[in-house]
Amino acid sequence: MISCLNEAECVGCGACVDACPYAAKILEEEHVKRPFTTIRVDGEPFQVPEGITILRALELLGHRVSRIPDSGAIYAPCRSGGCWSCAVVVNGELRPSCVTPLRAGDVIETRSGAVESLVPLRCVSGFQGHSVGGVGTPYWLKSSSWLSSYIETACFAHGCILRCPTCQNWEVTYSSVVPPLTPRKAAEKMTKARERYGVDRMAISGGECTLNPRWLLQYMAELKNMNSDKRARLHVDTNAVVLTPEFVDALVRAGMTDIGPDIKGLRLDTFLRITGLADRELAENLLKNEWRAVEYLLKTYWNELFIGIGIPYNSKLMSLDEVSRIGDRIASYEPRVQVCVLDYRPEFRRQDIVKPTYDEMAHVKKTLEDTGLECVICQTERGHIGPSLKDHICDEVSMT
Repeated sequence: MISCLNEAECVGCGACVDACPYAAKILEEEHVKRPFTTIRVDGEPFQVPEGITILRALELLGHRVSRIPDSGAIYAPCRSGGCWSCAVVVNGELRPSCVTPLRAGDVIETRSGAVESLVPLRCVSGFQGHSVGGVGTPYWLKSSSWLSSYIETACFAHGCILRCPTCQNWEVTYSSVVPPLTPRKAAEKMTKARERYGVDRMAISGGECTLNPRWLLQYMAELKNMNSDKRARLHVDTNAVVLTPEFVDALVRAGMTDIGPDIKGLRLDTFLRITGLADRELAENLLKNEWRAVEYLLKTYWNELFIGIGIPYNSKLMSLDEVSRIGDRIASYEPRVQVCVLDYRPEFRRQDIVKPTYDEMAHVKKTLEDTGLECVICQTERGHIGPSLKDHICDEVSMT
């Protein structure tokens, strides 16, 4: 799954630690004297220790590294080699610095001009038909027995800034071994998938697809250009933790028509529990940002985009009281928005939890409806429960 030579040549990237579903791997610091090697960075020679990643070498040389977008810093959110946001030019080629081992004589360019002169890359896979869709898929398409077996096509961007112990797509999230794709190549594969499955909706999810903005914006623009008919819908499902108003605006200009942001809690402790993050300061920043993104989307693009909001639910992760408070806040922005509650099941590192029952999810639905939300749909062991399908005609007209 991961770009790793072998444990004997470990460079301390930590990707295997994050990816191990049983948390069976740990990193231990080793205080030993290492030989130094010479590399060139932005035209200057430097001596750095052997046996480390390029990202670590750059950090030792004084380059700022950030998990969130920060002007002047190397943006390294996923640290598992999937998103390629931290890519630098190594010996003339774009490489993800977080997992790429440093080699003697490496010539590295970090300056934006050099990096942006090359076509962006990231790991993306899947390109398959989906019969249920995602958070940003209209509810009337999810449970309609009269529809064909597929309602959209989807691909999955690798890499994520979060470390959710209940990650339901962890084999993709932490994988970095698939060949990276250019935006154009990914758009071509998605367009072919649309033709193969005979659908109009094309979704990108993850992992987290928004981590590499330059790649995603070019992908959306290419996809829009290849699917210029009015029926085409370009759908982004996201945890929204790095979305900004400027990024949202750019996605809309690039062609996005549908978006499904997740809300992983109202309280910081809940967010930490669901996301698996250990850094409280980072988690607080991401939690505030996802709420700002949701508020901006609903207040700015309600009549332009189809917006669906996701809420993960399991009684071990979130209380019904917090669910109600989340509903209150969303309803204060826009009570008509589609809210899709996901019944979090045993997965990845949380095999100890029990999947919520149908009755539990029905109770969650009523709890949210009591806050004034008018379009609540819940994922359950028996399928989706939500608004009556007879209502979908007026909702579809509204979306159009």
